[in-house]
Amino acid sequence: MASSKRNPAYAVALGGVLAALGVVVMCLGTLIPVATFICPMACMILAQVVMKTCGGKMGWSWYGAVAVLSLLLSPDKEAAAVFAALGYYPMVKPRLERKKLPWLWKGLLFNAVILALYWLLIHLFGLDALAEEFAEAGKVMTVVMLILGNVTFFLLDRVLSKRFRR
Repeated sequence: MASSKRNPAYAVALGGVLAALGVVVMCLGTLIPVATFICPMACMILAQVVMKTCGGKMGWSWYGAVAVLSLLLSPDKEAAAVFAALGYYPMVKPRLERKKLPWLWKGLLFNAVILALYWLLIHLFGLDALAEEFAEAGKVMTVVMLILGNVTFFLLDRVLSKRFRR
């Protein structure tokens, strides 16, 4: 098996199959409402598998392909946008862990990306349903959702650290 990992055809084939799986997972996001956030996390775990198995360049290529195809094909545009905004995290995670206070940098990355993403979705792309959803929830619940998003992100970070350690 070690010699097949060095073969470029193996990496391309595995990356292609896992990219197809990633797009299917992203398209399943409309079946269950909470899947809007579960599907991007599942795809980030797939990105970690591709990166660890096939290398960093293939991981970035995989992320780009799945992000673009998800934005085009997925009926849940919010889930596709979340993956497009954060799906690269498994590739930058090792760099963030080498910095002082890695949890701070990870938290800043997550919060900056999520706040920018939802601002763009509401103000630039005009997803009025999201604006109505946040207005209906109120400011307190919106802050609670952001806190729960942070907790979920750090749990995902732990899964990526523990499960795929070399």
